[in-house]
Amino acid sequence: MAGAEQSAGGELADFRKRVEELRSARTLPSQEQQPMLDAALFELQHVVDVLLPRYEELAAAAGRSNGPRAGTEEQQLLRALFQRTPCVVALLDPDTVVRRLNFAGTILFGMRAGYATGRPLTGSLAPEVRAAFRSQVAAVARNEGDRSMAVRLLRTPEGPGEPLRATMTALRPPQEPGNAVLTVFHTGGGAFPAHDMLSGNRTWREDEHPVNHTEHQRDCAAAPPARRTVPPARRVPDTPRRVSRAHLAEVTQGAELLDLLDDTTTALLSGPPAGPAADPGTPPASVERAVRVLAGRFADWVVLDEAAPAEKPDPDGHAHGALRRTLVLGPKEDDALAAALAGQDPADCPLVDNAARTGSRALQARPDDMAAFGHDEKGAHFLARAAVTSLLCVPLREPDGPVRGVLTLFRTGARRAFSLAEAGVVDRLSRHLGLALRDTRP
Repeated sequence: MAGAEQSAGGELADFRKRVEELRSARTLPSQEQQPMLDAALFELQHVVDVLLPRYEELAAAAGRSNGPRAGTEEQQLLRALFQRTPCVVALLDPDTVVRRLNFAGTILFGMRAGYATGRPLTGSLAPEVRAAFRSQVAAVARNEGDRSMAVRLLRTPEGPGEPLRATMTALRPPQEPGNAVLTVFHTGGGAFPAHDMLSGNRTWREDEHPVNHTEHQRDCAAAPPARRTVPPARRVPDTPRRVSRAHLAEVTQGAELLDLLDDTTTALLSGPPAGPAADPGTPPASVERAVRVLAGRFADWVVLDEAAPAEKPDPDGHAHGALRRTLVLGPKEDDALAAALAGQDPADCPLVDNAARTGSRALQARPDDMAAFGHDEKGAHFLARAAVTSLLCVPLREPDGPVRGVLTLFRTGARRAFSLAEAGVVDRLSRHLGLALRDTRP
């Protein structure tokens, strides 16, 4: 494009020079002007045949280049508008999977936009409203009209989850066959003042006014201090102080996890040496002591399943028999739920069965699949009954050995989700328990 413009510009400049020479030929005698007239006609034909078509091509190419550029600028404007609107806005697939989440939504749901993309939004909602929300989103995606419903966030450490009003409408993304669902979540009166809006390294409250620091410093340098009329915004603690607090919290959590691992190992090694359990329906005493350290202190629910020895190994060389539930520990006020969990066949629990077969671990925050841990006799899912907000499921195995059991931990209600650091500690503990279970069965 640039080369074509330079070539056309050069030819036009040469054409102008030739026209000036022809204009000066008017002073020649009339008998000598005939060749100049022929040359002028030739130049006019050159304009019609060469210069004018080339100009039209350049004009059309400029129009085509300006079109995408204008479209890109329009997309950037719409993207900025979507991100900075003070309402919580999410673009969902028909199955509630997040495609886009704006800045206010990341604050409300407590997750980054990159983390939320590709995950079901129902994981951030209370279990009792998830099915209804999925149904309404699917109906809107089928062009059955706009919908609005009341939902509630998961329970937080401060109390019950915040009630929200979700308003949904269908829109068709360009070059896609199906609809997406644009969902707006209204908090309180419909605005979004209840949550602090982070901007860079500053936290602005309602009584503060964000300023452009570069322009503010330039204005201060240009004008005397006495002429300033805009008072400086009140500052909140700077980033280094917040980073120091976060670092202190990480150090504290690391020390707590180290104490937990030490206490469980001490409980595992204390008392008589490991041996077969007195009752086949209960775990060995040393294993039970170690697992009880986790109950209440680290998890609200602790479920232990042990594998009987297998007659022959599987194709991977690992051997484990049928699972049986030997221990269930939970809150004292939930004896009925504890009894139902104790009576469940581990084979009916997809999460436990998968861990025993494949030896894989599972860490889920805000589990979306309520059927992952099975259901009771009435068909109620155990994860919903226990109001599980985070779970951790690890196989108990010695290094390069067969799976000898599965340990599942639940956190419910207002407790925070299991972190990767906590999952790492449980993974180390699972190896200790696997070694303890190695020779405990006859």
